[in-house]
Amino acid sequence: MEEPRINVTPSSSASQKRLLHPWQVSAGGIAGLILSIGLARFAYTPLLPLMQQQAGLGDAMGGTLAAVNYAGYMSGALLAAWIDDPRWRARLYFWGMLLGLVATALMPLAPNLALWALSRYLGGLSGAAGMLLGSGLVLGFLMRSGKRPELGVHFMGLGLGIVVSAVGAMAMDRMGLDWACHWWGFVAVGVPLLAITWWWRPPAPPPATTALGAGAPSATWMRWMLACYFCAGWGFVISATFTVAIVERQPLLKGQGPWAWLLVGLAATPAVFLWDRVARRIGDLNALLAAFALQIASVVLPALSGSLAAALTGALLYGATFIGLVSLTLALVGRRSPGNPGKAMARLTLSYGVAQISAPALAGAMAQASGNYQAALWITALVLTVGMGILLRLRGLERRGEA
Repeated sequence: MEEPRINVTPSSSASQKRLLHPWQVSAGGIAGLILSIGLARFAYTPLLPLMQQQAGLGDAMGGTLAAVNYAGYMSGALLAAWIDDPRWRARLYFWGMLLGLVATALMPLAPNLALWALSRYLGGLSGAAGMLLGSGLVLGFLMRSGKRPELGVHFMGLGLGIVVSAVGAMAMDRMGLDWACHWWGFVAVGVPLLAITWWWRPPAPPPATTALGAGAPSATWMRWMLACYFCAGWGFVISATFTVAIVERQPLLKGQGPWAWLLVGLAATPAVFLWDRVARRIGDLNALLAAFALQIASVVLPALSGSLAAALTGALLYGATFIGLVSLTLALVGRRSPGNPGKAMARLTLSYGVAQISAPALAGAMAQASGNYQAALWITALVLTVGMGILLRLRGLERRGEA
């Protein structure tokens, strides 16, 4: 059976129509996630130890810069939650991708904290565009084209973004490049990604499609989901920011940090398909419970042991679970808000953003005071346990028909 295609009129002055296949829109969305999350955000994680060695970046400031990144992310989420016009959402999506390339290029200009903070903030705005505007546009396109309304394929971009950042950092490290050249290398990778994102960008839905969207989750269900996603955000950001630094801090694991980060990406890339299948079999909330439980294990293992096996197993479990928590949650909320899935995702992500701002700053300060990340890991495990309790509450609402 031939794959459906949808006519798309570009927002530029060109009047010629293009025909986009769903696979092209998915590929464009994946490229956008690699650029806006993998480079503009995740490249900071494998390069953090190098910047600490060569550019004088301390633990506390490293955590603060991560918090600034998530302040930008939260600002983008607020903007995404406020804008209703689908044409503006489509325009802002591509502008956000361009901003991701700019943010990456600002990092190597000088070892200047103000410049780095500006870069991290703009990178956060770009990440919000990729995660929220892009995901909403892709999900809406899939629903209009008759495809299964899941975001597993789209969120491959998160895992691939981690792989690109890890492999790129390792390759440039072998070449003996300094911290600034590492960033310029990622800028070079971002240019073709931006071109793919532009040409295969998700089209804005027609106004009639937006008007047809009816139905939304109950206010009670949404409040509990907001709290749950806060817990998921806390668990995500601690490992996303400090995985490499935690491994490098162990005397016997010096030089193994990039391998742990690469393992995170390799685990995350296929996990999106597996979590979609798990959710189809046991339900979304039960799948989310399983993902939370495994992510708790990913945090506790390196807290209990400083061995390479514990570090790599923790990285593997983290990569396989954080992507499931994001993909399943955003797709679930998007399906329950068919009129404007991107806006619903943005509302949910505001709580995620609060965790992303507070958690790394606290973890960085604790690490600088104690010389290790043990306390931050145990606090993260506790927050994730609270998230599991909230999911059990949500499951009770579902069974009583209050969702």
